[in-house]
Amino acid sequence: MLNKTDKGRAELQPGQRTLGQRERAILLVADGRKSTASLHALFHGDGKAIVESLIAGGYLLDDRPPPAPAPSPGLAVQGSVDDFSGPRSLASARMFLFDLSDRMFAPRDRQMAERLRDALREARDAASMVAVGREMLAEIERIAGRERAQAVSARLAKLLPESAPLGV
Repeated sequence: MLNKTDKGRAELQPGQRTLGQRERAILLVADGRKSTASLHALFHGDGKAIVESLIAGGYLLDDRPPPAPAPSPGLAVQGSVDDFSGPRSLASARMFLFDLSDRMFAPRDRQMAERLRDALREARDAASMVAVGREMLAEIERIAGRERAQAVSARLAKLLPESAPLGV
């Protein structure tokens, strides 16, 4: 599912016309509920290239969370990360952090969760993503203890590229 970024929402404001009609049309319908495939099919299949261009330009974000495991009690963050065998990547780490924000922070502090999600959307490299991760870990340590924060840090380290500045 695709959502508009702040840049995408700004483009749709009156007097803000930097994109063409097709790009703006896709921005209008990208609401996080329509499937990415349905947007790709727009304009006789040209929608895919337009969507990719809007993502690359920072107007849209594919913020699908990874499949969530069954909820566990308390602040536990369980799931497929423990058994993760895929390639390490910033995308995998970003999705883990998005999911963590939704599951741990949103129920307690919606504003903090949104601020963290916005920071993750803006993180374009390993260092900035790790900085957001550190902030999340500090908050986890505050509310759930050092042991929980260390466990989450270990899970995140399994997802980040080996070249990432681990220090999380």
